[in-house]
Amino acid sequence: MDVYNLQVGDTGDLVKTLQEKLKILGFYNAVVTGVFGVSTEVGVLAFQKEFGLEESGVVTQEMWDILFALTSVATPISDHNTLKLGDRGSEVRELQLKLRSLLYYTGPITGEFDLETETAVKRFQFHNDITTNGIVDNTTWAFIESLYGNLNQCVLDQIGDDGSSNNGGSGTYTVKAGDTLYSIARRYGVSVDSIKRLNNLSSNVLSIGQVLRLPSSSDNGGSDSSSPSNIRYVVRAGDTLFSIASRYGTTVDSIKRLNNLTSNVLSIGQVLLLPAINQGGDSSSISYTVRPGDTLFGIASRYGTTVDSIKRLNNLSSNVLSIGQVLRIPSTSGSEYITYTVKRGDTLFSIASRYGTTVDELKRLNNLSSNVLSIGQILRIRV
Repeated sequence: MDVYNLQVGDTGDLVKTLQEKLKILGFYNAVVTGVFGVSTEVGVLAFQKEFGLEESGVVTQEMWDILFALTSVATPISDHNTLKLGDRGSEVRELQLKLRSLLYYTGPITGEFDLETETAVKRFQFHNDITTNGIVDNTTWAFIESLYGNLNQCVLDQIGDDGSSNNGGSGTYTVKAGDTLYSIARRYGVSVDSIKRLNNLSSNVLSIGQVLRLPSSSDNGGSDSSSPSNIRYVVRAGDTLFSIASRYGTTVDSIKRLNNLTSNVLSIGQVLLLPAINQGGDSSSISYTVRPGDTLFGIASRYGTTVDSIKRLNNLSSNVLSIGQVLRIPSTSGSEYITYTVKRGDTLFSIASRYGTTVDELKRLNNLSSNVLSIGQILRIRV
C-alpha cells in the first residue's frame, strides 16, 4: 500500500486511520481526531521502538506496512442502511432498542434519530474504537449486531446426554428482538431448513419470546463439528484468520482446510471449526495470551526465560507479536513462582483470572491487606 509520510501537524482522514490502528494495538489512548498532535507522536514513537524502527516520530512506508499487516480485517457485513441525525423510521427504532439493550441509550424508543440518539451512538463508537462521528455506517452496525448477538446468545441446554447413539442432543433458544431464522442458524452453525423442520415451521416468520428447538450440528449433516478433536468459534468484529489461528495455536491453512474456505475473507457471526489445542503438550511449559504493549523481551523477562527460548518453542521466525496470540512459555525448572509487574488498568481480579488463580491467593502470597494496586508494583504468582 502506497501511503505518504505523516508527521506532527498533519491532519485528515489518513491521520484518523493511523490513530485508529495505533489504538487497536494499544499505542494510542486518546480520542480519534484526525490531528497529528503530541499524543499521536508519542504513540508513533512507542510503536517504532517496539518494532525496531527508526524512532523519528514520522510515519514511514515501512511503519504503514507493519500497521496494516497487524490490523487488516475483513470488512464487516451489514444489511442495514446508514443512519444519521434527522433520520427516522423502523431502522432508527431498531438502533435505539439495541443501544438500550447494550446500555448506551436511555431515551424513549421513538424511531427518530435525535441528538440523544446521536450522543449514544458516539459513546458506543468511542468505547469500541470506531471513528466517532455519530453516523451509523456499515462498520458501526456490524459492531452493534455483534455485541447485541453476544448479549442475547443463550447457553444451550443439552438433551439426551446419556451416552446413547444419538450424536448430541438438541437445545432450545428463545427468540429476541431482531432475530431471524438466518441469524440464529448462522450463530449455532446449523441450517435454516433444519430449524424449520425440527420445529414444524411453514414460514420464516418468528415472534419475540417464541421457543425454538435447535438441531445439533450432526443433525445438520456435518460430522466434523461433533468430533472431539474440533471446537466451534463464532467470528467477531476485528477477527482475521491469522489472529484466530494464532489465538488457538493452529494455522490459517488448517482452518481453511477444515472449513472448506477458498479465501481469507470472514464475516461477523460466521461459525468456524477449529482444531482443538493439543492437551497432551509439554507439561514443562505454560500458555500466555499476548496483550497490547507486550514484547518478547518483556514476556521473557517476566517469566525468567529468554527470547530465543520462546521463539524456539513457538516456531517464531521474528519478534513481531499480535494481540490475542497464544504463546507457550518454558517454565523455569524448579521455580514455583513467577513475578508480574502491574500495568495501568490491572486489577487483582483480572490478574488472577489471567493466571488461573484467585484474588485471595494473590493477596496471601504477596501479604496484601487490600485490593489496591499501584502501577509498577511487583507481584508473585504461583505457577
